[in-house]
Amino acid sequence: MPKEPEIKRTYVFVDGQNLFHAVKDAFGYTYPNYDVKRLSEAVCSARGLSIEKIFFYTGVPEASDDEKWNSFWNAKLANMGRTGINTFSRALRYRNQNVKLPDGSVFTTLVAQEKGIDVRIALDIVRFAREGFYDVALVFSQDQDLSEVADEIKSISKDQKRWIKVACAYPVSPTYSNRRGINGTEWVKIDRETYNSCIDMRRYGKENKKDVLP
Repeated sequence: MPKEPEIKRTYVFVDGQNLFHAVKDAFGYTYPNYDVKRLSEAVCSARGLSIEKIFFYTGVPEASDDEKWNSFWNAKLANMGRTGINTFSRALRYRNQNVKLPDGSVFTTLVAQEKGIDVRIALDIVRFAREGFYDVALVFSQDQDLSEVADEIKSISKDQKRWIKVACAYPVSPTYSNRRGINGTEWVKIDRETYNSCIDMRRYGKENKKDVLP
């Protein structure tokens, strides 16, 4: 059995949209108001993890599709970069989706979709593990597709004969029904108090003030 290291080098991987929607359901915020660096530090500090690098991933709408959110994400990503966070973004793609209403009629709406974000996260987690850069991969996401990554990391740990762990961080509250982390990982629950201590108060666009403040 590989020996657990005293200093656990940690790479943090944040799925921006997955985290936002989880926080929205758990705490009611309708705006991506997380401070990625502070939230990562709060979670890692409470568990004795030493952050080496932080990676943030998100889809971003084209300005022609949504000028407000394009401006917001470009400004927020730029600020993250200035604080040392490694960011990765891809343009959102849109498709029509039919929604059946209670009266039986069908309503067609335009739905944004991320393409390639989860694949990029998975590739980075596996690649950095193979290269021996971290001991703990802390993933802010509840995407069960990443459970296969957790299995791969266990295989790498066995092949390299070294201790490696994948942990999954996500918000919890009485109003949030998804209480499961990623299968095969250690689940790290974020309560409202912890999250509220890590809110980004900067203004990046034309967002409503009520959506920014706790």
